[in-house]
Amino acid sequence: MISFIVPTKNEEKVIKKILQCLSSYHGEKEIIVSDGQSTDNTVLIAKKYAKVLEHKETERQKISEGKNKGASIAQGEYLVFIDADVYIPDINSFFPKTLQIFESNKDLVGLTVPIRVFRDQETFADKIIFSILNFCNFILNNYFKKGAAIGEFQMIKRGIFQKAKGYNENLVAGEDYEFFNRIAKIGKTYFAKDLTIYHTGRRAHKIGWPKLLMEWFFNYLSAVFRGGSYSKEWEVIR
Repeated sequence: MISFIVPTKNEEKVIKKILQCLSSYHGEKEIIVSDGQSTDNTVLIAKKYAKVLEHKETERQKISEGKNKGASIAQGEYLVFIDADVYIPDINSFFPKTLQIFESNKDLVGLTVPIRVFRDQETFADKIIFSILNFCNFILNNYFKKGAAIGEFQMIKRGIFQKAKGYNENLVAGEDYEFFNRIAKIGKTYFAKDLTIYHTGRRAHKIGWPKLLMEWFFNYLSAVFRGGSYSKEWEVIR
């Protein structure tokens, strides 16, 4: 079984599309939405498609905490962490291929795929930068064995997730790359270059690529080498 885990915070504009997509998957599955106190209709929409965990504490929930809470109730052999603004074309072809990759390589602990911005929203800068990012992740995972994956899509064996003790909850940002880097020390990680998912690219479009690239770069270095985030807070972009 695959457990789909979607961390959310005020995602009413996009959440229905991905939940309907995940619901259409024919394989054995469960969908878990881990919500960080949305003030819009996110939870109301999510409850039509998924189990919903609602953050009740006064402190703001970090993305890493939301992912870990979702994983704590997951029952699937595989955990898929996916953002709310993502879409998977032909999902019933996509996941049989990912499962086949895992089954053909028993040492594989985590898998990721290329990401692109939706074609009707994609800018020239999006095409160039995500092509470079995807190529770097391909090289880091499949050749350098370093483990690298952006948070839009990460697929992990549940036993490995538990062994690694999940995402680092000290991190405000960069938890995705830090986690994949860490599990690559347990087993193999893989970048499935023939599979692609799409997302809105909203953060780059809102704050601009120069600022986002700087934040990504410093958060990656800080998370991997210092165990902490460069960013003091990860701004919610909606």
